[in-house]
Amino acid sequence: MGSHDDRCGTGTGQVRLGLLGLAWLVCGLAGCWRASDREVVVYSALDAEFAGPILEQYARTHGVDVRPNFDVESTKTVGLVTRILQERNHPRCDVFWNNEILHTLRLERHGLLAAYASPVAAEFPANYRSPDGYWHGLAARARVLVVNTQLVEDAARPESIEDLVDPRWQGQVAIAKPLFGTTATHASVLFAYWGDTRAQEFFRQVKRNAQVLSGNKQVALAVARGEAAFGLTDTDDAMVEIDAGQPVAIVYPDQQEGGLGTLFIPNTVAIIAGGPHAEQARALVDYVLSAAVETQLAQGPSAQFPVNPRVTVQSRAAAAGPVRWMEADFAAAAERWETAAAFLRDLFAAVD
Repeated sequence: MGSHDDRCGTGTGQVRLGLLGLAWLVCGLAGCWRASDREVVVYSALDAEFAGPILEQYARTHGVDVRPNFDVESTKTVGLVTRILQERNHPRCDVFWNNEILHTLRLERHGLLAAYASPVAAEFPANYRSPDGYWHGLAARARVLVVNTQLVEDAARPESIEDLVDPRWQGQVAIAKPLFGTTATHASVLFAYWGDTRAQEFFRQVKRNAQVLSGNKQVALAVARGEAAFGLTDTDDAMVEIDAGQPVAIVYPDQQEGGLGTLFIPNTVAIIAGGPHAEQARALVDYVLSAAVETQLAQGPSAQFPVNPRVTVQSRAAAAGPVRWMEADFAAAAERWETAAAFLRDLFAAVD
């Protein structure tokens, strides 16, 4: 790993992988090709610790110079999406690997994604791929309650995201600021599902009742340290604390009859329209969607939930029994985002 050239920009969270990006020319019987023909630029909102090894492996096994830019926790997903929007007239990114779906759908609505129906995803569930090939879903994470087992007895464990606004837990619960990453997606899904009035009141109560932290990692860490009794986070962040031996447990919320169900949010991969390396972008998308990669994500530190029907293993974070997934309308959530974001931005303006 080393530094970037200017094509990828400069900034926090950027890593360079694979072959050296010098402008050398190789000629053979089949003709000549430039080093730039064997590179691909990736913007990844999935954490470097999870996506990095996969991209390194691809670079090593396919002889491709993979150049990733990783988002930072405080602007998760939104930072890279903003950058893609700013670069729309001169795209620098080939593949956007998002750790959620909402903002991928926003990019699709802006006309910034290139259609590619990956053959690898032909058998994926219809709701986890664009009907026109603009994006593909994979490796979902669940939105769960992470509970400190030393502070909360088994009989008193929360069962619903609405326990976040229960006055008896005031000041003892935590949530990430709902303007970034999967927490933003979750918020927008709730606005689409409940409608503005109920969703706005819920988040007003969240602000009064909860510690609002900078990201999901910080929520899981606060619970592990005993700074909060429980919090709303993603399964991958909860599993980091479980793997570290911290006194925490996962609760899949809203499983009661008539409840919302637990929200599962897929990663998404998409090709940026007009990106500099279209052929390499398609090849990398096929690789990321493969059963081998989803198996690695399910069994690795991030413990993600496979979407590929060819994957036979379960996530390490899977519950002992069945979990009912929330029936989320991600397209409707994307349509609601601007309205939801304006309200949430104003409500949480004083939160760093």
